[in-house]
Amino acid sequence: MQPVSSITQNLAAIKAQIAEFANQAGRTAQSVHLVAVSKTAPVSAIAEAIAAGQRVFGENRVQEAMAKFPELRATCPDLCLHLIGPLQTNKVEDALEIAQVIETLDRPKLSDAVARAVDKGKNLPRLMVQINLGDEPQKSGISWLQADDFIHASRARFGEKLCGVMGIAPLDADPTPYFKRLAATAREHQLSEISMGMSGDFAQAIPAGATHVRIGSAIFGARS
Repeated sequence: MQPVSSITQNLAAIKAQIAEFANQAGRTAQSVHLVAVSKTAPVSAIAEAIAAGQRVFGENRVQEAMAKFPELRATCPDLCLHLIGPLQTNKVEDALEIAQVIETLDRPKLSDAVARAVDKGKNLPRLMVQINLGDEPQKSGISWLQADDFIHASRARFGEKLCGVMGIAPLDADPTPYFKRLAATAREHQLSEISMGMSGDFAQAIPAGATHVRIGSAIFGARS
């Protein structure tokens, strides 16, 4: 009998915590989706997570995703890949080829590049608008001042493929008010998906309404 890997154990522990936090908030565990953030993790580690039943993964960089996921999809075609890092316009065509969800739509120029790629025949994935929750200059995301107009324009342009919002709370602040504001924005725009909460703050994100939590180091260990 093979020993249970630490990745398998970590996944089980995280899923149990998600279920617990959801239950405490009067929600079902199934209403919160785990995006296992596999950036810098080798193919072998992702394969362990797949063997443990995980199917949704997040990558920051298009090139890294292109290097890893075609091989993994060859044996597990139902994988769902979320791109969760800042997306450069010159990487959009590759992004549309590899990802089922892009969580970081955050500026008109990027929308233009996505539309051009679709016009060339690329599939349009599901899209989330990334909002800079703390209006922090070092972080990506559209500002709160511009967010409503950008969401309206993105919905008009991409229709139902614009499915949600994403945000990262400031590191040294109580994340709950930021998460509640993001969830309220999603409701206001009738967007069903809210990606917020990472290894350090998903306990606060779930009661605030997260439908997706992005967790990496608690599953795959410290990043190289």
